Amino acid sequence: MTTSPEHPSQDSGSPPNATRHHPPKIFNERALVALGRSGQERLSDVITEFAGSMTFVYVHAVWFAGWILMNEGCFGRGLVFDRFPYGLLTMVVSLEAIFLSTFVLISQNRDAHRQNVRSDLDYQADVRAAVWTEHIGRALGLDPAEIEAKVTRLLAETDPSSS
Repeated sequence: MTTSPEHPSQDSGSPPNATRHHPPKIFNERALVALGRSGQERLSDVITEFAGSMTFVYVHAVWFAGWILMNEGCFGRGLVFDRFPYGLLTMVVSLEAIFLSTFVLISQNRDAHRQNVRSDLDYQADVRAAVWTEHIGRALGLDPAEIEAKVTRLLAETDPSSS
């Protein structure tokens, strides 16, 4: 058995140029995307997640009911600060809608980025699988051209657009 920095452990049965290869690194798109997220992006995600929940709906139902009841004088005339047609409430809700729509757009952009990362990782996995499959097929004595012809035929038979 010979050892060297280039060939750490090579037994005499191995071809002279054979070296040990480390398995390919496997990446998770969520982990890759999370590495690049700033504090602002994390805050945006928290806000968007809350805004898309039933808790958000319940809080707003209570808030609107309370606002209207208070400004109709149900809790005393001294607490009225926004008479009908509730112009201040309209302005507050409009501003909230502007900010929430911005947070949703930010989250959608980040999700599109995550999907692109996932697509790149899928492509890498597909290429790796194709290379390994062809290599294994050749080692088994299979003809790649014959197999590709069968695959092409099968894809043509199952293609819904060709019907």
